[in-house]
Amino acid sequence: MSALPIVAAPANPHLQRFGGPEAVARLVDAFYEAMDTLPEARTIRAMHASDLTATKAVLVDYLVEWMGGPKRYSAERGAPMLRRRHRPFDIDASARDAWLACMHEALAQHCADAELRAHLQAAFAKIAAHLANTD
Repeated sequence: MSALPIVAAPANPHLQRFGGPEAVARLVDAFYEAMDTLPEARTIRAMHASDLTATKAVLVDYLVEWMGGPKRYSAERGAPMLRRRHRPFDIDASARDAWLACMHEALAQHCADAELRAHLQAAFAKIAAHLANTD
């Protein structure tokens, strides 16, 4: 019986296509700017510290890794376990939708590639639905 060859998974091309870590940092800034300005995001903004510096850095590292870049998030924080990390917060349909509205706003500003933007929006919708923990 011969062993099957180990084939590396294809690299996730999203980070390069998106514009690299610097573009992700701009996306994160726009995301939190939307959270600060959209009325429907007041509830989720209140779940965050007033100073978003550390929160932004964590989200940049997570998204860079999620899009196929260096694994800084996992190296510093371990496995993402997003649902577990968000468990202390009441995330209902309204909070989920507000988060998505902020991310859609940020993507509209910083992702000119319509196909990639649609793919990312669909992926973020799945993540947001997974994090909902309250009716």
